[in-house]
Amino acid sequence: VNTSHQPPLTGSSKEDLFQQRVWSGTWGVTYENQCALRGTSVDLKCEYGYTLGNIVTRVSWFKAQQVSNGLTRVPLSQLPSPPNHFKYIGDYRGNCNLRINNVQPSDQGAYYFNFAATLGSWESDTYAFLSPSVAREGDAVRLKCKSGCPETRKINWFKDGRLVQRSQFQANREDAGSYFCAIQGEETVRSASVDLSVHYAPTDVTLSVSPSGDVVRGSLVTLTCSGRANPPVARSGYRLYKDAAYVSSGQSHVISDVQPRHRGRYHCQAWNNISRSGSDLINSSAVHLDVRYQPMNVSVSVSPEHIVEGSGVNLTCISDANPAAENYTWYKRTEPTGSHFLVHVGSEQVLSLPSMEASHSGLYVCYVRNSLGEGNSTEVVLAMAAGQHGLWHSSLTAANH
Repeated sequence: VNTSHQPPLTGSSKEDLFQQRVWSGTWGVTYENQCALRGTSVDLKCEYGYTLGNIVTRVSWFKAQQVSNGLTRVPLSQLPSPPNHFKYIGDYRGNCNLRINNVQPSDQGAYYFNFAATLGSWESDTYAFLSPSVAREGDAVRLKCKSGCPETRKINWFKDGRLVQRSQFQANREDAGSYFCAIQGEETVRSASVDLSVHYAPTDVTLSVSPSGDVVRGSLVTLTCSGRANPPVARSGYRLYKDAAYVSSGQSHVISDVQPRHRGRYHCQAWNNISRSGSDLINSSAVHLDVRYQPMNVSVSVSPEHIVEGSGVNLTCISDANPAAENYTWYKRTEPTGSHFLVHVGSEQVLSLPSMEASHSGLYVCYVRNSLGEGNSTEVVLAMAAGQHGLWHSSLTAANH
C-alpha cells in the first residue's frame, strides 16, 4: 500500500524545516510518503509546528468519508475498525505519527491531523492519502520478491491464487488483483499480499434513451451516459451534447415534457482524468432522438393572393407532423361562424377551385391526420367583395382540435 500527500515544501532538510516552523512562529503540518503490504502495519509519518509559548493540549486524526452531500472528516475513533487498528504514536511536541495495524483495502483514503494548544489550534488542509499500489494501463510493472534466505531457488508469483507466468509486464486492466510470492515447492509459505489497481480511461461509453422506442410529444425521457473506467467516472465527469452544443453535465439528463424542439443527435462525453490515445474526453456514439407528435401548427395558404372571379384558386393545407400527415379533409361552412353544419368538399392536401364563383364563398377549414391524432387549421373566408368583380379572403381564428 502506498501513501501520497500534498507536495512537500522544498529547500531545507526535513529536520531543519521542522525547527524553522516551530521557532519562526509558523503553524502547520507536514506528511511523508509511506509504503506497506496488506496485512502488515504502516506508520503515517507526520510532523507539526507551532509558536513558542504554546503547550499542546489536544491531538487528533481524522479520515475523509463519503456522505450523501460530499466528503466529511470523521474521527478515527468513530470508524468501524478492530481495537488498536489505529494507534497514535506521536507526542505533544511536534511528532504526530499514526500507526495503522493490519492494513486493509478499506483503510484507503485521506487522513488529516489536527491539534490544539493553549494559544490557538490548527486544522490541516493537507492530508496523507493511503491507497493500493496503482499503475496506469500501459505502465511497466515489475514484481519483486525478497526472502530472508539466499535466493537460490525459483520464486513463483500468484495473482488471486493463480500462477503468474511473467514477473514483468505492461499493465492491462485484467492485471488488477491481489499478488503474493512463494518459493517454488514451498507454496504453503507465502508472502503477504499486495493489491495492484490499474487505472484506465473510460471505455465502452454509451448513451441510452429511456423509454426506448418511439418517443411521443409530452412524455418524459431520460438520457443516461455510462462507461467502464478506473477510477470510476464521477457524476461531474459526464457531459451531454445535442447537435454538438452543450446541454448539461451529470450522468443522467431528464426531459420531463419532450417537444419537437428536442429532436436531434445526442452524444455524451466521459472523463476521469486518465488519457487514452492523447484524449482526456471519450465520446459515445451519437443517438438520434426522434419525437413523434400529431399534426400541429396547421395552416392554409391561398393562391393566387389576388383572386379574380372566374379564375382558379388553390387552397393548400400545411402542417407540422411526425410521422408525416396521412390524410387531409376539407370542409366548407355555409352558415355563420359557430354553426356545426359543415360540408365535405375535398380529401387532398390541395383543394382546387378551378373557376371561382359566388357560390364558392364561405368558410373553409382543413383537418389533418396521422397515426397519432388530428389537427385542424383556422377557418379561411372566401367571399365576393360587394360591388366588385373580385373575391377576397381572410382567416378567422378557430380552435385547433
